[in-house]
Parts: sequence; C-alpha cells; structure tokens
Amino acid sequence: MERIFLIGYMGCGKSTIGKRLAKSLSLSFIDLDVHIQNKYRKSIAELFAGKGEEEFRRIERQALLEVATFEDVLISTGGGAPCFFDNMEVMNRAGITIYIQANPEELAARLRASKTVRPLLREKKPEELVPFIREHLAER
Repeated sequence: MERIFLIGYMGCGKSTIGKRLAKSLSLSFIDLDVHIQNKYRKSIAELFAGKGEEEFRRIERQALLEVATFEDVLISTGGGAPCFFDNMEVMNRAGITIYIQANPEELAARLRASKTVRPLLREKKPEELVPFIREHLAER
C-alpha cells in the first residue's frame, strides 16, 4: 500500500508532475481539486464564490481525509491544502509528502499563462502577482 501527496504553491506543477510520476510508479492519480469538483459538481471557483474560503477549506479537508484512506495512489493537493487545519499531519501520517518548489517569478509566469481560474488571484493585476506570491509563501 502506497500513498504519495504532492504539495506546493498553485501553479508549481503538482498535477503535471503527479500524472507522470503516478504513471511511472503504477499508482492511481487523484487531483484533490478535481475530486472535489466531481463530488460537488461545481468548479473550485464556484465553490469559493458561493461558500467562501472558510467553508471551501472544510470541504477540502473532508476530501483530503477521504482520499488519505485510498491505497496505491498519488494525490495532488490544492495549493492551500497543507496550510489549514492539521492537513499536513494527516498527509504525513497517511503516506509520503513531497513539496514541489518554484520561485515566485516562475509561479507568476505560469499563473499568468494558465487558463485555470484561481479564486485567490481573481482580483490581482499581473504586476501584483510576484509580490503577492512572495508574501503568501512567506506566510506559509
């Protein structure tokens, strides 16, 4: 039985790396955000907008607790998942946790190029991204 959790800031490549790594290790791949979207039949942006960040983080925690019981999986978490409740402890107890790191400039470039709606960045202007990411990473 194997469980691997990928954590890191949004846009660092958790899903892209996770799919490739899961395939090479013969593990099932689960993107926690996709798991939540399928369960609630809403996008992460819709859940954030409709329920607020606090309720979304509770939903995310419940989803994490659920997938942390699955066997032979590689799980890509949402960027904020490790920062709330005791989610880091849950992941560390359930399996191996790998942090994927990228510098703020690279993250900003990837996020600007991404077509994915990121609720925490919705109001940010392109020139505000790098300072916002630096501050966010320092807090975490």
